[in-house]
Amino acid sequence: MGSEGCPVWLLHVPADVFLKLFGEHFFLFCKQAGYDTMLRTLGGNLIEFIGNLDALHSYLALSYQIHCSFMTVFPFFCPFFHLATGIMEAVAREFFDSKVTMVVLNQSEEDERTGKKEHVVFLVKQTNQAGKTRDQHNSSHRWESLLRTMRDRCLSLAGKKHGWDLLRAVVLSEKGSLQCTFSPCYPNNLWMEEKAFCNAFPFHIVFDEDLKVKQTGVNIQKFVPGLQARDAKLDQYFTIIHPQVTFTIRSIRKFINSQFVLKSYKDKHTMLKLRGQMLWMESLGCMLYLCSPKLRNLQELQDVGLHLSDLAQHDVTRDLVLLNQQRLAEMELTNQLERKKEELRILSQHLEAEKHKTETLLYAMLPRHIANQLKDGKSVKAGDFEVCTILFSDVVTFTNICAACEPIHIVHMLNSMYSKFDRLTNIHDIYKVLIGFSKVETIGDAYMVVGGVPVPTETHSHRVANFALGMRIAAREVTNPVTGKPIQIRVGLHTGPVLAGVVGEKMPRYCLFGDTVNTASRMESHGLPDHIHLSSSTYSELKDAGFNIQERGQIEVKGKGQMTTYFLLGNMLVSEDSIMGRKVGGTGLYREDLQKGKEQYMENYNKRFHHQGVAAVTLMM
Repeated sequence: MGSEGCPVWLLHVPADVFLKLFGEHFFLFCKQAGYDTMLRTLGGNLIEFIGNLDALHSYLALSYQIHCSFMTVFPFFCPFFHLATGIMEAVAREFFDSKVTMVVLNQSEEDERTGKKEHVVFLVKQTNQAGKTRDQHNSSHRWESLLRTMRDRCLSLAGKKHGWDLLRAVVLSEKGSLQCTFSPCYPNNLWMEEKAFCNAFPFHIVFDEDLKVKQTGVNIQKFVPGLQARDAKLDQYFTIIHPQVTFTIRSIRKFINSQFVLKSYKDKHTMLKLRGQMLWMESLGCMLYLCSPKLRNLQELQDVGLHLSDLAQHDVTRDLVLLNQQRLAEMELTNQLERKKEELRILSQHLEAEKHKTETLLYAMLPRHIANQLKDGKSVKAGDFEVCTILFSDVVTFTNICAACEPIHIVHMLNSMYSKFDRLTNIHDIYKVLIGFSKVETIGDAYMVVGGVPVPTETHSHRVANFALGMRIAAREVTNPVTGKPIQIRVGLHTGPVLAGVVGEKMPRYCLFGDTVNTASRMESHGLPDHIHLSSSTYSELKDAGFNIQERGQIEVKGKGQMTTYFLLGNMLVSEDSIMGRKVGGTGLYREDLQKGKEQYMENYNKRFHHQGVAAVTLMM
């Protein structure tokens, strides 16, 4: 650690060198951040720049109620005075094309209002980049310009005047140019009466070396009447806020180029802050404090008990208050817009969540692409499907169960059963392809699905068959509330053509029509408990697909006569875990899944390498 507490020895660099370099880079950072335009306006030379630096800091603190980062190193009374050296050298080099040499003349600790502070006095020598002093360079330039002007004037008067007359005319015409520096002209008497001065500067205070008040402006008298008392001292009614120095003439004169902020502390209800300039009048041995109320907006003006009429018309505080009020109003409007924007964003999120819930409910009632067409306001025409497989199921002895149980028990049983069945439809969709299941209807204990509608698929019967096997397994996990044993279901399947379409407007439903629906229902009603009953058409679709099927024989089917039917016992090529979706990372059960999986893989592959210039690849199936 360095002597000032900075970890500079880790770099093996002395603290003074490190801080000086830091000061230079800090100034360059502020310049790149956009402060250079503002800083260049502080003065035409280095002395004026330093003198107005504190004024800029005070203005920024007044307007924005913050401390400008560039000003945190000023004034130069700081422990790291090497930092100020680096900043001053950078300012002189960047702004005034000159070089400064700063030598410490005196370094001591002095008591100030906030405690002991280090006071460093510098000797600053400024030279131009060529090596000449700034004064020599400016003086040489001025004399060269003056001689050039006098020569031109002499040539213009040649022939009109001669001898001493010519010399006198040239000198008199250019006598203003012989002044190397500006010298103000002061009147012998001050052409202003005391009353006019106190009215023109309503906020001013004159006090002597003992801080005794000698004179005040009319508005100072109004708001701090105690200052009119005999032998009243300024520090009895005000304290210095900025700069943070003790309230003495010596401390004030030390910071005579700074802007002073005073705060009254006698009356807490009307706290008055003044900001202004201290001027030392040597002949009178008194200090003149020309000031204005330190205000940011109309609310503060009202809180203090002032009006705009209390401020002199030449006082820029009027404009500052009004402009700042306008800025605050614009900021409040911006904040309101931001708040409304945030509220709209939150509402949009809620709306999106509700939209997702609505779509989920809608997709549970209708096929996805059918539902999307209805959302877009399009009409959905009924369609003929040449072949599909329909499944019906119901619970064995469901009427007896309803008669022996409370309704709530029936609801729990059905909810458990249908939740497992619905899960099965999702499981067969894990390959992100439309598996052909479209839940069409649930009435009481009946459950109906269809494969191959509304999107045709070659494996519609295989999908429905596997789904039926999964239903039988899932039903064994549901308890009969009467017997306490697993429930039994009957399942019937039939394959054939159907007509499908959307029925209704208030509550649209996707319905199937045709003899295939009736036959599938007869397969379920003529089936046996815990069996999957197949028609001959469904058997023809499944017989060569690895399913274990047993012939039941001919039975009398109501409305159909004699029919040869079959029982589906299982799937010899697919495990029970695959059917129930318990197998993780397995391959697709159906050709469409494998085909679509390959197509999706190739699409992702081409997208991934397209931006790298790799040619797209088409997989040959």
